[in-house]
Amino acid sequence: MTDARPLGADEATFIAAVRSDDTARFALLTERHRRELQVHCYRMLANYEDAQDMTQETFLRAWHKRESFKGHAALRTWLYRIATNACLDLLDKRNDRTPVPSGLPDSGSEMLYLQPYPDRMLPEDPQESVVARETIELAFIVAVQHLPPRQRAVLILRDVLGWPASTAADALDLTVASVTSALQRARVTMREQLPDRRLDWRGTATHELSNDERGVVKSYIDAHERNDLDGLMSLLRDDLRFAMLPDPGTVTIGAKDAVDGWVSGGLFQRGHDDWRGITTTVNRMPAAVLYLRTPDDPEYRLFAIAVLHVVDGKIAELTGFDATGKPWLGLPPAL
Repeated sequence: MTDARPLGADEATFIAAVRSDDTARFALLTERHRRELQVHCYRMLANYEDAQDMTQETFLRAWHKRESFKGHAALRTWLYRIATNACLDLLDKRNDRTPVPSGLPDSGSEMLYLQPYPDRMLPEDPQESVVARETIELAFIVAVQHLPPRQRAVLILRDVLGWPASTAADALDLTVASVTSALQRARVTMREQLPDRRLDWRGTATHELSNDERGVVKSYIDAHERNDLDGLMSLLRDDLRFAMLPDPGTVTIGAKDAVDGWVSGGLFQRGHDDWRGITTTVNRMPAAVLYLRTPDDPEYRLFAIAVLHVVDGKIAELTGFDATGKPWLGLPPAL
């Protein structure tokens, strides 16, 4: 940024820390932005672990570039610029090493990286716009992955963070005209990819689960614990959008076909599985954590997490993730 602006307290303190090589002060000033930067990287990358890594990379780059900071932009803006470009660099490497599998849409390879985001790691300020529920939900994160990397960055900087076109252009080394054009194209793609009921994500910041959502998650867990396949089927919409990661792609499937597929795939052994579940939230969405006990095991072992989007008391979208090997979810490994 080159526009003149008053030097804020954080910026002045940061410059003083740089001049004196005060690493403790540098860490204190940058660390306060960690959680929001990590959410930003997650939107760019759809992967919690990569977002963690790129947030740390942002701080490393900030330290190496510290003398270039002159206070022309807010410290927060400067860090977001570094984080955005770190993510773009990683996306370039991803594209080099991960060809799109045959028969999948252009976003197929990106979907291989999708991970849930634990709500406990979101910024604590409930009014913070960077964690508006509609822009952290899986449907939004998945839709963003259909965008080319720089369109993705433009959309997030402009429509999620609310940056002016000139600020976004400077961060990405683009012209204002290029940013405006990229944003228009990105919005068209987002409207094609998002379910019709959620086209307007800008300016919405709801956080609390509804009674419908809480009730459906409880019923979903109860149906598993009772091995009640009919009860489970009754919770699903006939136009259910279903994905089980790391398998790429989302399918629209009828409730009966979904349950029959889970049975034939060995997910349910009619009348014999011993399930327990707990309710949680990830990506500001209701989720059921499922634990399975085998006949020779006294404990229920962590198995999967089902992230649900509930519409009018029924599950409209279900995204399942293997919950093992993800300690950052903060889930007990056994019950």
